[in-house]
Amino acid sequence: MNSLWTKQIWRFICLLLVQGLIFKQIQFANEPWYYLHIFVYPLFTLLLPVKLQNSVVLVLSFVMGLLVDWFYDSPGVHAAAMVFTAYLRPLILGILEPYEGYNMNEIPGLKRMGLGWFASYVSILMIVHLFFYFSVEAFSFVFIFDIVMNTLFTFIASLFVILLLQYIFSSK
Repeated sequence: MNSLWTKQIWRFICLLLVQGLIFKQIQFANEPWYYLHIFVYPLFTLLLPVKLQNSVVLVLSFVMGLLVDWFYDSPGVHAAAMVFTAYLRPLILGILEPYEGYNMNEIPGLKRMGLGWFASYVSILMIVHLFFYFSVEAFSFVFIFDIVMNTLFTFIASLFVILLLQYIFSSK
């Protein structure tokens, strides 16, 4: 097994355990912080190689989502959001593609692609992921205020943690 897939397997396991064992336990009960959650597990899908087949990305994202659902005791909500995010990933990569294009096994990352590109890429897909997740969780647009507040607060916290993780763990 080559080092690219070994790294992806370790990233999968680490993000799953960090999400399920650490960030799931962080819950705020006070009113302004009630909407704050931290989701880092979508980073697995976002950091898969750019030219990886879409069907492989969809299956891996589905598996990650199901395992996160297992930690959260939720009936497929995380899996649905991960598959939706994985489905939109090639479109966003195409929109943000640099003039030179992507290398075959290039993994989108902070140091490789730069802060501006990476922040745009993660921001777009995380907003989509979170809005979809909280919409499916609420299952009604009657709760649109809660959906938007959850999306915004969770997006800010998650983006901060994701960028922090990228600064700490990425290597050129």
